[in-house]
Amino acid sequence: MKRIPLVWQILAGLLLGVLVGWYLNTHPQYQQWASAEILKPLGDIFIKLMKLVVVPIVFCCMVLGIAGGGDNRSFGRMGVKALGYFFVITTLAIILGLCLGNLFQPGTGTEIAGLSGQGAAVHLDPPKGALVVLQNIVPDNLFVALAEAKLLSILLFAVLFGMALNALPGERSAPVLAVVQGVSDGMFKVVSYVMAYAPLGVFGMIGATVATFGFASLLPLLKLIGVVYLALMVFALVFLGGVCWLVGENLFALIRYLRDELVLAFSSAASAAVMPQLMTKLERRGVPRRIVSFVVPMGYAFNLDGASIFLGVATVFVAQLYGIDLSLTQQILLVVTMVLTSKGAAGVPGFAIIILSATLASAGLPLEGVALIAGIFRVIEGGTTTLNVLGNAIAPLVVARWERVELRPLAE
Repeated sequence: MKRIPLVWQILAGLLLGVLVGWYLNTHPQYQQWASAEILKPLGDIFIKLMKLVVVPIVFCCMVLGIAGGGDNRSFGRMGVKALGYFFVITTLAIILGLCLGNLFQPGTGTEIAGLSGQGAAVHLDPPKGALVVLQNIVPDNLFVALAEAKLLSILLFAVLFGMALNALPGERSAPVLAVVQGVSDGMFKVVSYVMAYAPLGVFGMIGATVATFGFASLLPLLKLIGVVYLALMVFALVFLGGVCWLVGENLFALIRYLRDELVLAFSSAASAAVMPQLMTKLERRGVPRRIVSFVVPMGYAFNLDGASIFLGVATVFVAQLYGIDLSLTQQILLVVTMVLTSKGAAGVPGFAIIILSATLASAGLPLEGVALIAGIFRVIEGGTTTLNVLGNAIAPLVVARWERVELRPLAE
């Protein structure tokens, strides 16, 4: 009998988790099974396993992408192109989120017991300068940055280390690169083991979420959920679809090609869970390894399209919830703030809530709104993560076209 494809295993885990979670939610005497004893630990194990491998994979791939890409000049050219693309596309995502939040006003008329924003006002601080941002990126200790999964700090060191290896004579850098390549290959093999556990992990995460919050808890916030998903679809079809058209790609064919990775991203809400498979498929597509190894890990820090849209919609939602009017000037400053605060987040569940907290704090908006959104964020996070992965699949294709690379025809 043929082995069941991973995508169907994950979908089965997703549906079974919803059913089991609904049953536990309607039978309170079994709540401990979801929260502590069975379901939640199953999901937590999967996330921990992915966090275990994502840091060494990012580090090794970045070093190999730079040191194996020829000289530092060609790397610098490719890096400028990638960063320019990332900042433009995430800025557009934030602006779209703000525009749709203002248009549909998901927070207006929403009555949530226990929330009081009397006296709240917006007082945006000027955005921090580039040197202050860079200072926060530079780690005091590399091993602390590795242990805490500070992605921007790890990327910075990997870039410097890769450039240093490029500057060394080949006979001196080759043994180091061989070791890094071996570690990278080993980590990808570990990922294949972890993915065998993915359906069980997805079952645990979805089941625990439904059992804890139920479906009724979503009703007062359905408008917020709807606006976020509408923004995600508009951005995917219009903006990412337009980018694909400009570089000669077919968005829908690409989605079909990456369907396993997108389903896993949606069900696990962890973009790190699909990074190794994503890189493998992009190489199979014909994107050179030096581009894939450089652009994809960097995209996980700088190219968070779904998270950027969520930030825009959620910030407007909190302001509307408390009856606070945001002027055009304040929203422009919010765009700058969010563009900076959204960089460097790890591709694991829940990071967008941390970014949202920092954004609201910088704007002086009530942080109680974060607790409200956090309760239903798991429903939103699947969509934002899926768009993050799709955006990071398109970015290497864009850079490859700019580098005049001839790609293979898209295969199923």
